[in-house]
Amino acid sequence: MIALVGSTGYVGTAFRVLLESKGVEFKTLSGREIANGSKEDFSDSLRAIGAKFLVNCAGYTGKPNVDACELDKGNCLDGNAVLPGVIREVCSDLSIGWGHVSSGCIFGGERPGGGGWKEDDAPNFSFRKPPCSFYSGTKALGEEVLGYREVDRGEGEWPAWEHESEAEGYVWRLRIPFNHIDNPRNYLTKVQSYATLLQATNSLSQLEDFVTACFECYEKDVPYGIYNVTNPGAVTTSQVVDLIKKSGVNNKEFQFFADEADFMSKAAKTPRSNCVLDENKLKDAGVIMRPVEEALEWSLKNWQKAAN
Repeated sequence: MIALVGSTGYVGTAFRVLLESKGVEFKTLSGREIANGSKEDFSDSLRAIGAKFLVNCAGYTGKPNVDACELDKGNCLDGNAVLPGVIREVCSDLSIGWGHVSSGCIFGGERPGGGGWKEDDAPNFSFRKPPCSFYSGTKALGEEVLGYREVDRGEGEWPAWEHESEAEGYVWRLRIPFNHIDNPRNYLTKVQSYATLLQATNSLSQLEDFVTACFECYEKDVPYGIYNVTNPGAVTTSQVVDLIKKSGVNNKEFQFFADEADFMSKAAKTPRSNCVLDENKLKDAGVIMRPVEEALEWSLKNWQKAAN
């Protein structure tokens, strides 16, 4: 039996659909009720359903975007940092493994030494490495309460991100989700709806690919730890725009900000994370995701416009 926390959100819904399609037995639990309730009640709930593993998709992202987190810091902190700690403690007491949906938004810019940011790199877009958005700060803090700490690698080396002991579960990092269904949370919807876009290079996660890869970690008994669960490769905003136009989904004239300073002065209340993650650890574990451009092309080819 799997306990699924946060089954009504964007990622949680996709996880629920996956489990249903596979005929996997699961029960849903409310992240808000867990965070606001007692650990004893949560423990009793897991015992009552006979949970053998827990998937946490609950979190707070803000609507319509992370700027909203700056105005609701209490709920953001509860959903992204307090809740994971409660889950870790109770699951540890009951010897239940877990998988936690984290975020690649705890990194920004280029990785020192080149390449994408790796799982053992300490976050550089967090409360400990400001400036950052409040959302990103709480997501990095969420990994800390799961047992990860910054460790000095030596002079001239970027700090490591290591678990204080043996990892007790999976930390699955999601990065800018998208799929083929028009939705305010879908990156492809956002690109089409924003009046002006910021040019940036990022890793992305196709939603169905993401939840499938996460569940494969559990099915294949992949070693516990952090995994960057992103489609291989990276794309610029203009590349995504070109793919949208090429698909015929939207042929409007897309406008871009002059630079990030222009974006911050006109459209944002808090800094944004733009980064590339290294996905080789997941691949080396035997969990394969299709290339990001292939996933984008498929999603646009099968685009389902939301009903008016």
